[in-house]
Amino acid sequence: MTVTLADVAARARVSPATVSRVLNGNYPVAEATRERVLQAVDELDYVLNGPASSLAAATSDLVGILVNDIADPFFGIMAGAAQSAIGSTASGRAGGEKLAVVCNTGGSPERELMYLTLLQRQRAAAVVLTGGSYESPEHSAATAAKLARLAEAGTRVVLCGRPPVPGDGTAATLAFDNRSGARQLTEHLLSLGHRRIGYITGPDGYTTTRHRLEGHRAALAAAGLDDAPTVHGPYERAAGYEAARELLRRDPDLTAIVGASDTVALGACAALRDLGLSIPGDVSVTGFDDLPFAIDTAPSLTTVRLPLQEAGHRAGLLAMGTEDVPPGTVTTIGAELMVRGSTAAPRG
Repeated sequence: MTVTLADVAARARVSPATVSRVLNGNYPVAEATRERVLQAVDELDYVLNGPASSLAAATSDLVGILVNDIADPFFGIMAGAAQSAIGSTASGRAGGEKLAVVCNTGGSPERELMYLTLLQRQRAAAVVLTGGSYESPEHSAATAAKLARLAEAGTRVVLCGRPPVPGDGTAATLAFDNRSGARQLTEHLLSLGHRRIGYITGPDGYTTTRHRLEGHRAALAAAGLDDAPTVHGPYERAAGYEAARELLRRDPDLTAIVGASDTVALGACAALRDLGLSIPGDVSVTGFDDLPFAIDTAPSLTTVRLPLQEAGHRAGLLAMGTEDVPPGTVTTIGAELMVRGSTAAPRG
């Protein structure tokens, strides 16, 4: 006889909706209620809907890699490296191969939770979440609950390039030091003599945006300067283009523009050229991430290098369990300043 969700609800003395919330992890549930539901699930041997081949095992052969935008090289590099590492750990025919699936959230917190729910239902062997996370108490609580449920079911959880989720102690975390990298960039411009510096940052509400902006402002404060003009926008070339023009409308005497990503900086460079300004003669420009095109721009882009390939590879090994990092451990990955041709001392 097939056990239903209603059977679990009756055993736990709760509503079916409460059982669904506990199993999906989308909403916080009182700990005592959660434990009662999970005990009923164990006693009745209830399983979530999923592929029949996965029901006999604790986990399936599926690994989910969550990215904001697979077309963005920042995410594509990490996802590709993780997928390669996952494939390299297999021992041949029927030797532990995993199917790595890239889930594109489009930066939507709701879609991120949805993919985590789907991967839970599929009994994924591992989940890798890349890039910055959305900052809100509700989303953090829902994500922590979801990750805890995945871990309880035997799923390895890895955060790659993002800080730990508040309230979660289940994920192995590889966090980029975005604050330090941003501070190094601004300190470099200050050392060249720049004092009128515009900043193009990312969208509000995300950890990467906040941490990079905090590093930039810390460098300004240490130099005794007020906050520079700042424009928020997506990490896209078009946003960088419009933001650079907006910054120059606010302060035509800017001598430097800091882009919170290389893609944004690329758009800023295009805007400066269209305005008849030279780089770095009239305005210095910096990026962040050191994506492959950064060294090939004209002039080559001063930026901060994040080891995206290495971080993605390590995340794949952690997902497969071939590298031993205890759950809840946070490893901070440093950022390296790369000084190139797009920055110079201001004229005059």
